[in-house]
Amino acid sequence: MYNMRILIAEDDPHLGPALKKGLEDSHYAADLVKDGDEALSVAMAVPYDLIILDILLPHVDGFEVCRQLRNQKRQMPILFLSALSGLDHRVTGLDIGADDYLTKPFAFRELEARVRALLRREGPARSNTLAFSDITLDTRTHEVRRGAREITLTSKEYTLLELLLRHPGQVLSRGMIAEHMWNIDAEHLSNVIDVYIRYLRRKLCEGGEPDIIHTIRGFGYQLKEP
Repeated sequence: MYNMRILIAEDDPHLGPALKKGLEDSHYAADLVKDGDEALSVAMAVPYDLIILDILLPHVDGFEVCRQLRNQKRQMPILFLSALSGLDHRVTGLDIGADDYLTKPFAFRELEARVRALLRREGPARSNTLAFSDITLDTRTHEVRRGAREITLTSKEYTLLELLLRHPGQVLSRGMIAEHMWNIDAEHLSNVIDVYIRYLRRKLCEGGEPDIIHTIRGFGYQLKEP
Protein backbone atom coordinates (compact mmCIF):
# COMPACT_ATOMS: atom_id res chain seq x y z
CA MET A 1 0.00 0.00 0.00
CA TYR A 2 1.33 3.40 -0.95
CA ASN A 3 1.90 5.66 2.09
CA MET A 4 0.82 9.19 1.30
CA ARG A 5 3.68 11.49 2.25
CA ILE A 6 2.98 14.75 4.07
CA LEU A 7 5.39 17.59 4.78
CA ILE A 8 4.81 19.53 8.02
CA ALA A 9 6.46 22.97 8.24
CA GLU A 10 6.00 24.07 11.85
CA ASP A 11 8.55 25.70 14.17
CA ASP A 12 6.65 25.22 17.45
CA PRO A 13 8.78 22.68 19.39
CA HIS A 14 5.70 20.95 20.82
CA LEU A 15 3.13 21.21 18.04
CA GLY A 16 5.42 20.10 15.19
CA PRO A 17 6.45 16.75 16.72
CA ALA A 18 2.87 16.16 17.94
CA LEU A 19 1.50 16.62 14.42
CA LYS A 20 4.15 14.31 12.98
CA LYS A 21 3.36 11.58 15.52
CA GLY A 22 -0.40 11.97 15.07
CA LEU A 23 -0.19 11.67 11.30
CA GLU A 24 2.18 8.71 11.48
CA ASP A 25 -0.22 7.01 13.91
CA SER A 26 -2.87 7.53 11.20
CA HIS A 27 -0.62 5.68 8.70
CA TYR A 28 0.74 8.66 6.79
CA ALA A 29 4.45 9.13 6.11
CA ALA A 30 5.24 12.52 7.66
CA ASP A 31 8.35 14.71 7.50
CA LEU A 32 8.88 17.73 9.77
CA VAL A 33 10.85 20.90 9.00
CA LYS A 34 11.12 24.01 11.17
CA ASP A 35 11.75 26.97 8.85
CA GLY A 36 10.63 28.29 5.49
CA ASP A 37 13.94 27.83 3.69
CA GLU A 38 14.00 24.13 4.52
CA ALA A 39 10.32 23.76 3.65
CA LEU A 40 10.95 25.21 0.17
CA SER A 41 14.05 23.12 -0.43
CA VAL A 42 12.46 19.84 0.62
CA ALA A 43 9.12 20.49 -1.10
CA MET A 44 10.89 21.18 -4.40
CA ALA A 45 12.83 17.91 -4.19
CA VAL A 46 10.33 15.41 -2.75
CA PRO A 47 6.99 14.41 -4.34
CA TYR A 48 4.76 15.19 -1.35
CA ASP A 49 1.05 14.47 -1.51
CA LEU A 50 0.19 17.36 0.84
CA ILE A 51 1.93 20.16 2.77
CA ILE A 52 0.83 21.46 6.19
CA LEU A 53 2.34 24.92 6.38
CA ASP A 54 2.60 27.29 9.34
CA ILE A 55 2.54 30.93 8.27
CA LEU A 56 4.88 32.47 10.86
CA LEU A 57 7.97 30.45 9.99
CA PRO A 58 11.57 31.66 10.46
CA HIS A 59 13.57 32.93 7.47
CA VAL A 60 10.80 32.63 4.86
CA ASP A 61 7.17 32.86 5.95
CA GLY A 62 4.53 30.37 4.90
CA PHE A 63 2.85 32.78 2.47
CA GLU A 64 6.10 33.13 0.53
CA VAL A 65 6.74 29.36 0.61
CA CYS A 66 3.29 28.77 -0.88
CA ARG A 67 3.75 31.53 -3.47
CA GLN A 68 7.10 30.14 -4.64
CA LEU A 69 5.83 26.56 -4.83
CA ARG A 70 2.89 27.62 -6.97
CA ASN A 71 5.19 29.72 -9.17
CA GLN A 72 7.24 26.56 -9.74
CA LYS A 73 4.06 24.67 -10.75
CA ARG A 74 4.02 22.45 -7.66
CA GLN A 75 0.36 21.47 -7.39
CA MET A 76 0.19 19.38 -4.19
CA PRO A 77 -2.54 20.54 -1.76
CA ILE A 78 -1.38 23.09 0.84
CA LEU A 79 -3.09 23.50 4.21
CA PHE A 80 -2.15 26.62 6.17
CA LEU A 81 -1.97 26.49 9.97
CA SER A 82 -1.83 29.82 11.73
CA ALA A 83 -2.59 31.78 14.87
CA LEU A 84 -3.48 34.60 12.45
CA SER A 85 -7.25 34.24 12.44
CA GLY A 86 -8.26 37.46 10.68
CA LEU A 87 -10.31 37.31 7.50
CA ASP A 88 -7.62 39.18 5.53
CA HIS A 89 -5.01 36.52 6.37
CA ARG A 90 -7.33 33.68 5.33
CA VAL A 91 -8.18 35.43 2.07
CA THR A 92 -4.49 36.10 1.38
CA GLY A 93 -3.58 32.46 1.99
CA LEU A 94 -6.28 31.15 -0.32
CA ASP A 95 -5.60 33.77 -2.99
CA ILE A 96 -1.92 32.81 -3.31
CA GLY A 97 -2.75 29.17 -3.86
CA ALA A 98 -3.47 27.41 -0.56
CA ASP A 99 -6.30 24.86 -0.52
CA ASP A 100 -7.39 25.27 3.11
CA TYR A 101 -6.69 27.39 6.21
CA LEU A 102 -6.99 26.18 9.81
CA THR A 103 -6.55 28.58 12.73
CA LYS A 104 -4.78 27.68 15.98
CA PRO A 105 -5.70 26.26 18.40
CA PHE A 106 -7.43 23.36 16.70
CA ALA A 107 -8.42 19.77 17.47
CA PHE A 108 -6.27 17.14 15.79
CA ARG A 109 -9.43 15.34 14.62
CA GLU A 110 -10.40 18.41 12.62
CA LEU A 111 -6.94 18.65 11.06
CA GLU A 112 -7.08 14.96 10.17
CA ALA A 113 -10.52 15.38 8.57
CA ARG A 114 -9.26 18.28 6.46
CA VAL A 115 -6.20 16.27 5.42
CA ARG A 116 -8.44 13.42 4.29
CA ALA A 117 -10.66 15.83 2.35
CA LEU A 118 -7.70 17.45 0.59
CA LEU A 119 -6.20 14.11 -0.37
CA ARG A 120 -9.57 12.90 -1.71
CA ARG A 121 -9.75 16.06 -3.81
CA GLU A 122 -6.73 14.78 -5.75
CA GLY A 123 -9.28 12.54 -7.54
CA PRO A 124 -7.80 11.93 -11.01
CA ALA A 125 -4.27 11.40 -9.65
CA ARG A 126 -5.73 8.76 -7.31
CA SER A 127 -7.48 6.80 -10.02
CA ASN A 128 -7.70 3.05 -9.46
CA THR A 129 -5.70 2.51 -12.65
CA LEU A 130 -2.18 3.89 -13.04
CA ALA A 131 -0.65 3.79 -16.50
CA PHE A 132 2.57 4.74 -18.24
CA SER A 133 3.59 3.74 -21.76
CA ASP A 134 2.18 0.20 -22.12
CA ILE A 135 2.24 -0.56 -18.37
CA THR A 136 -0.96 -0.56 -16.30
CA LEU A 137 -1.44 -1.14 -12.58
CA ASP A 138 -4.81 -1.62 -10.86
CA THR A 139 -4.60 -0.41 -7.24
CA ARG A 140 -7.72 -2.38 -6.25
CA THR A 141 -6.76 -5.80 -7.59
CA HIS A 142 -2.95 -5.24 -7.68
CA GLU A 143 -2.98 -6.58 -11.23
CA VAL A 144 -0.03 -5.36 -13.30
CA ARG A 145 0.19 -5.67 -17.07
CA ARG A 146 2.60 -4.70 -19.79
CA GLY A 147 0.54 -4.67 -22.93
CA ALA A 148 -1.43 -7.93 -22.82
CA ARG A 149 1.14 -9.66 -20.60
CA GLU A 150 0.27 -10.05 -16.91
CA ILE A 151 3.19 -9.54 -14.51
CA THR A 152 3.43 -11.09 -11.05
CA LEU A 153 5.24 -8.87 -8.54
CA THR A 154 6.23 -9.27 -4.91
CA SER A 155 4.73 -6.75 -2.46
CA LYS A 156 7.88 -4.60 -2.46
CA GLU A 157 8.22 -4.70 -6.26
CA TYR A 158 4.57 -3.63 -6.49
CA THR A 159 5.10 -0.76 -4.01
CA LEU A 160 8.12 0.41 -5.99
CA LEU A 161 6.30 0.31 -9.33
CA GLU A 162 3.27 2.12 -7.88
CA LEU A 163 5.51 4.91 -6.57
CA LEU A 164 7.21 5.31 -9.96
CA LEU A 165 3.86 5.32 -11.78
CA ARG A 166 2.50 8.03 -9.48
CA HIS A 167 5.46 10.29 -10.32
CA PRO A 168 6.31 9.75 -14.01
CA GLY A 169 9.16 11.88 -15.28
CA GLN A 170 10.24 12.87 -11.78
CA VAL A 171 13.70 11.87 -10.57
CA LEU A 172 13.35 9.97 -7.28
CA SER A 173 16.42 9.48 -5.11
CA ARG A 174 17.19 6.13 -3.53
CA GLY A 175 16.52 7.71 -0.15
CA MET A 176 13.05 8.92 -1.21
CA ILE A 177 12.20 5.50 -2.60
CA ALA A 178 13.43 3.74 0.56
CA GLU A 179 11.38 6.04 2.78
CA HIS A 180 8.24 5.30 0.77
CA MET A 181 8.84 1.55 0.78
CA TRP A 182 9.73 1.21 4.45
CA ASN A 183 8.41 4.52 5.94
CA ILE A 184 11.70 5.15 7.73
CA ASP A 185 14.74 7.34 7.18
CA ALA A 186 16.49 4.69 5.12
CA GLU A 187 19.37 6.22 3.15
CA HIS A 188 21.49 3.25 4.22
CA LEU A 189 19.12 0.99 2.24
CA SER A 190 20.14 2.54 -1.08
CA ASN A 191 21.89 -0.66 -2.22
CA VAL A 192 18.72 -2.60 -1.43
CA ILE A 193 16.76 -0.19 -3.64
CA ASP A 194 19.16 -0.92 -6.51
CA VAL A 195 18.42 -4.63 -6.09
CA TYR A 196 14.65 -4.08 -6.19
CA ILE A 197 15.00 -1.86 -9.27
CA ARG A 198 16.92 -4.67 -10.96
CA TYR A 199 14.23 -7.24 -10.03
CA LEU A 200 11.47 -4.92 -11.29
CA ARG A 201 13.27 -4.16 -14.56
CA ARG A 202 13.77 -7.86 -15.23
CA LYS A 203 10.05 -8.59 -14.82
CA LEU A 204 8.91 -5.56 -16.82
CA CYS A 205 11.26 -6.33 -19.72
CA GLU A 206 11.24 -10.13 -19.79
CA GLY A 207 9.08 -10.07 -22.94
CA GLY A 208 11.75 -8.04 -24.74
CA GLU A 209 10.08 -4.68 -24.07
CA PRO A 210 12.21 -1.52 -23.73
CA ASP A 211 13.35 -0.41 -20.27
CA ILE A 212 11.40 2.62 -18.98
CA ILE A 213 13.19 2.93 -15.61
CA HIS A 214 16.16 5.20 -16.20
CA THR A 215 19.13 5.44 -13.84
CA ILE A 216 20.15 9.02 -13.02
CA ARG A 217 23.76 8.61 -11.95
CA GLY A 218 24.56 9.89 -8.50
CA PHE A 219 20.91 10.50 -7.62
CA GLY A 220 18.29 7.85 -8.33
CA TYR A 221 15.73 6.72 -10.86
CA GLN A 222 13.23 8.20 -13.30
CA LEU A 223 10.28 6.69 -15.14
CA LYS A 224 10.33 7.94 -18.72
CA GLU A 225 9.82 6.78 -22.28
CA PRO A 226 12.79 4.83 -23.72
